[in-house]
Amino acid sequence: MPSETPLPERVDTLLIGAGMSGIAMGYHLKRRGLDDFLIAEKSDGFGGVWRDNRYPGAGCDVPSHLYSFSFALKPDWSRKYALRDEILDYFEGCAERFGLTPHLRTGLVIRSLAFKAEEGCWQVRFADGRQTLARVVISAVGQLSEPFTPQIDGLSDFAGPVMHTARWDSSVKLDGQRVALIGNAASAIQLLPEVSERARELTVFQRTPNWIISKPDRAFTAFEKWAFAHIPGWQRLYRWGSFVIHETRYAALKRNSLASAFARWTARRKIAKSIADRALQEKLTPDYPPGCKRILLSNDYFEVMQRVNVRLVTEGIARINADGAQTVSGEVVPADTLILATGFVTTEFLPTLEVTAADGRTLREVWGASPRAYKGVAVAGFPNLFMLYGPNTNLGHNSIIFMVERQAEYVADKVSLVLDGGLNALSVKPEAEARYNAALQKRLSGTVWAGDCPSWYKTEDGIITQNWEGLAAGFAHTLAGKDDADWAAV
Repeated sequence: MPSETPLPERVDTLLIGAGMSGIAMGYHLKRRGLDDFLIAEKSDGFGGVWRDNRYPGAGCDVPSHLYSFSFALKPDWSRKYALRDEILDYFEGCAERFGLTPHLRTGLVIRSLAFKAEEGCWQVRFADGRQTLARVVISAVGQLSEPFTPQIDGLSDFAGPVMHTARWDSSVKLDGQRVALIGNAASAIQLLPEVSERARELTVFQRTPNWIISKPDRAFTAFEKWAFAHIPGWQRLYRWGSFVIHETRYAALKRNSLASAFARWTARRKIAKSIADRALQEKLTPDYPPGCKRILLSNDYFEVMQRVNVRLVTEGIARINADGAQTVSGEVVPADTLILATGFVTTEFLPTLEVTAADGRTLREVWGASPRAYKGVAVAGFPNLFMLYGPNTNLGHNSIIFMVERQAEYVADKVSLVLDGGLNALSVKPEAEARYNAALQKRLSGTVWAGDCPSWYKTEDGIITQNWEGLAAGFAHTLAGKDDADWAAV
């Protein structure tokens, strides 16, 4: 339900999204005394993807102490890899702790942004017809906010329930049903154990197999939690050690590296040890280097795929019928329920927004098929508009929260220049953006993401739009450098 608190006619800063990025940004704005900001959120509260994703087994594949803010450590994480409910509680607690709740307006969907050069502000139009003006707009919607639904003939004709993992409906009956799961990536491997136990038959439709590594997960002991809370510096040292360990894994993401070859050998060995059936081994063994697609963590995926009521189908789906899915060879797989574990719209940043510059160009026109940004946070020609978790700020080896914190700090500095520095508007220079992205794409060509495999890291034309090239620490160094010459007051 939309917030009943009326919208202001004008606000210094509009934050779009109340997930992890929005909370980090709100914290840094408050630290600088930039308190006149509004957080517009389409759902009913803080949490972002952790509020939206309620499917069974939902959790994080980054260790709990690393998947938390450096300014809000939590000593009592229940386990090494937290599950969804605990993560959501953490983010909601952070929002309350840092006084962000009064800034939140829920049930707000933004349809368009148009920059007014003379006033140096953005005209914001909401789906319900209301409007407001904002000196600065910061997108914190992230890369995993809009569920992707594949275009499959007949999908709307299916007689039973159809639900996306990001729009999970717990009222849908799975016990004793024939369930077809379309997709086998991150969300799929998390929900598979419970669904396979409840369903009479579970058919998993796989487009391409994934590399799977073990998840070193367990509950923290009472002593460990006591030590995190009471031994000075221990939790930060533990967190730093986890960060360093994850940084070393970047070596495996370089093309043709020894680390990449070792990762492949290790993952293949895991498959061979876990699955006796040679045919199933082949179906579940990727033909691309580890990391080209997201590497997944699971301790029970191969076990689940060998259960008697679970079947793997690697043929493509030609169409959906009222009572099941028909493969390209003509086989009809009966199903009572369809689950779409098909991920998100990732390469179309801000896909639901029409963003128009003062000269009439839209952000979609400027970007074309391959979104790009200066340091992942700003686009030339769109003043006073910033992004968190924007193009080329994702990681394949470490915590995204580290990356978002660095971006929030950086953006907060730029917002201070506009609001406290008396500027009408601030925009990155086109030549600076072009130079930055040319160098970045050159470095990215040496990574496994540039390989010949389908992934959400790149667009159809092969441009890697999602990931940062290098260590997370290298990204922090890039944002920490002096770059005043790359910006212009407009």
